[in-house]
Amino acid sequence: MEICYTPARKLAALLSKRKISAVDVVSAFIAQVERFNPKVNAIVTFLPEQALKAARALDRKKQKSLFAGLPIAYKDNVQTKGIRTTFGSPIFEKNIPREDHLIVERLSAAGAITLGKTNLPEFAAGSQTFNAVFGATRNPYDFSKTCGGSSGGAAVAVATGMLPFADGGDLAASLRNPGNYCNVVGFRPTPGRVPAWPAANGWNTLGVLGPMARTVEDTAFLLAAMAGPDRRSPISIAEPGSVFLKPLKRNFRKVRIAWSRDLGGLPVDPRVTRVLEAQRKIFSALGCTVEEAEPDFTGAAEAFETLRAQGFLQSYGELYRTRRGELKDDVAWNVEQGLRSTPEQIARATALRSELYQRMRAFLEKYAFLVCPVNQLPPYPVETEWPREIAGVKMTNYLDWMKSCYFITITSHPAISVPAGFTPEGLPVGIQIVGRYRDDFGVLQLAHAFEQANLCWKKRPAPGV
Repeated sequence: MEICYTPARKLAALLSKRKISAVDVVSAFIAQVERFNPKVNAIVTFLPEQALKAARALDRKKQKSLFAGLPIAYKDNVQTKGIRTTFGSPIFEKNIPREDHLIVERLSAAGAITLGKTNLPEFAAGSQTFNAVFGATRNPYDFSKTCGGSSGGAAVAVATGMLPFADGGDLAASLRNPGNYCNVVGFRPTPGRVPAWPAANGWNTLGVLGPMARTVEDTAFLLAAMAGPDRRSPISIAEPGSVFLKPLKRNFRKVRIAWSRDLGGLPVDPRVTRVLEAQRKIFSALGCTVEEAEPDFTGAAEAFETLRAQGFLQSYGELYRTRRGELKDDVAWNVEQGLRSTPEQIARATALRSELYQRMRAFLEKYAFLVCPVNQLPPYPVETEWPREIAGVKMTNYLDWMKSCYFITITSHPAISVPAGFTPEGLPVGIQIVGRYRDDFGVLQLAHAFEQANLCWKKRPAPGV
């Protein structure tokens, strides 16, 4: 079990120096999956024999690549050649892709060994991981609660030591939300940092791919292999991923930080507020100048919901037309929102998004970072599809409760969820750090400094896990 909780970067060094074999590492993670996955349902396609075969082949090679011998299980909407990829939908329950996604190509080239696929909501819609194909994934800190989503299976697998790190996607909240709910790190990079291919819309900058791990250092380690330019993605950033291998240590003396309790008046559960308020002193102890402030998010909900609906119409409109009865209601609702959008509404949404970007850019000229809640409430019962109320305020649709994350999404700025503490019931609470456009490394540096001072990431899940 200690192999499984050894930091990924340290494991990679041990493998590179041949102080441990790939077979030993993969065998340990396989045993961990067999021991704990039945309790949480995080890994939904499991390939132990294939992984061991790849590990044996790696051990015979003389040269070692960056991740040689480290296992990974890809989110079940990331195409894997010859390996079932269901998108959490009965429509694709037997789907076997003929080509790999770009990040699978990259991580495989870096030596990562595919161990399987991780669970997600149907078509990654919603921040609660359940679907009609595999069922629900449970929170490892309380099996009766949700793990968040949409990268919920990934977060749980990392939290329980079934994986050293994991990939995920984030449109509304899908890396930050489950990272927050499972006491791990979930990083939403700047759009284009991690290229996506194949993609229904190569110009999409709302949804991004990113890394997840137990520590910020391991998150940066995985990002180093995921990031970098690719001609198949027209928005990909030219900077190589290797920049994320640099040391994260930094002096934050006199760095100005904006502190926001509720992003301008969003309802927030008092338990979340209590945990986060106790963390403010950490940033002050790091030497930061902390001031209460937040940018103007006027129009964020309108812009996000309109543009998200257009994306759902583009991606799932044909399935809605031909197989409506097999779609989850929330997916169908989002497509219908897209069908109802007028040209004027779409034009207004793009204009609002531009204004939001410029306001956030100007705000972060004054402050280097914005620190705020990740989620507006702690993990809730796994049987609940989405919360209908937060702090006495009613939610109107399945996106409403994710505003503390998607208000950041719509501005295109990088954001990370870092473990910050626990509620009295023992439920994880994360803190969100937002940085300047394309300053992904800076976000990782501040997150690393906070994490090293806080240390709650060291608290493992419930007994027996």
